Amino acid sequence: MPVFTQAEYDQQLTLKTELTQAEFTEFSPPALEVFPSPLKNFRMRAEFKVWHCKTSNQAQYAMHKPGVSKQAFTIDTFPIASTMINSLMPALLDEVNSDETLKRKLFQAEFLSSTLNEALISLIYHKPLDETWESKAKALSAKLNCSIIGRSRKQKCLIGNDFIYEEFKIAEQNFRYQQVENSFTQPNASVCEKMLNWASDASKALKGDLLELYCGNGNFTLPLSKNFSKVLATEISKTSVKSAIHNLTINNIHNVAIARMSSEEFTQALNRERAFRRLKDIDLDSYAFSTIFVDPPRAGLDPATEQLAARFDNILYVSCNPATLKANLGHFCKTHKIERFALFDQFPYTEHRECGVLLKRL
Repeated sequence: MPVFTQAEYDQQLTLKTELTQAEFTEFSPPALEVFPSPLKNFRMRAEFKVWHCKTSNQAQYAMHKPGVSKQAFTIDTFPIASTMINSLMPALLDEVNSDETLKRKLFQAEFLSSTLNEALISLIYHKPLDETWESKAKALSAKLNCSIIGRSRKQKCLIGNDFIYEEFKIAEQNFRYQQVENSFTQPNASVCEKMLNWASDASKALKGDLLELYCGNGNFTLPLSKNFSKVLATEISKTSVKSAIHNLTINNIHNVAIARMSSEEFTQALNRERAFRRLKDIDLDSYAFSTIFVDPPRAGLDPATEQLAARFDNILYVSCNPATLKANLGHFCKTHKIERFALFDQFPYTEHRECGVLLKRL
């Protein structure tokens, strides 16, 4: 795993900046706000294949290289991962290689960590997990001082918690987040905090009520709730909805309602095309929406959701795919103007770019 210098990183970020500016020039956006990443130890999540060497009978971490198929490359360290993950990696291997119960049929290890020095390790097997494994895993959890989850076909064995806590400082206020194993969280904690502060600052003068689609565990919901009278947030994942409600509770936020719905379903509900029992306790007519916030999957907004968003005076859009963002802007910029434009380097040393846009009705 190469270690990059500041000069090399700056050069890569400059190329991303220039590409983004050129790609969106047709929309006449304002100056691009660029938010860099730390050089290393920025990833709070990491997943590794477990390679079993036939000659040494030892388990090793392995990854695939882009463009190289059907070949695994073993690694000892992972510099872009958090310092906690890098400290746990060799400690876990030592324990696994010294115990056949933990090692046998293990084929993947997944790490989830936070800036609060909490961690969770998921071990995934091609074998059923029995009481002997659970006993060994309890000892492993105690020795590594982190929760352990064992997964096999139709099995989940939990030692400790299936979540950790993270904390971000946004607009001089600390927000605490429960992050659940095997559900989506932003991988780059430093850049995530910058994204949340940017979104908070971009929306602080908008007022009224907010509609948020794809709210996840409430990552943006929590700080954005401070800028609006009321917030209605939607999310399709049961796990994420449960976590979002928990996060609202522990942060003492009381002006947010969450509906477990897809963006397509909510569009139908708002258009009065369908009635949903999941909205029976939510009075849509009580909201005076001024703003919509979306952070969609890589596919971007579907046509119906695109039409829904265009009805709002303000559109706050965070995108993990510049291509689908550009396609959606082709529709939005017929009625709205870009007021803020940002580039977040969530994934250094890759071609991936994350963008943020604030649009206001013309």
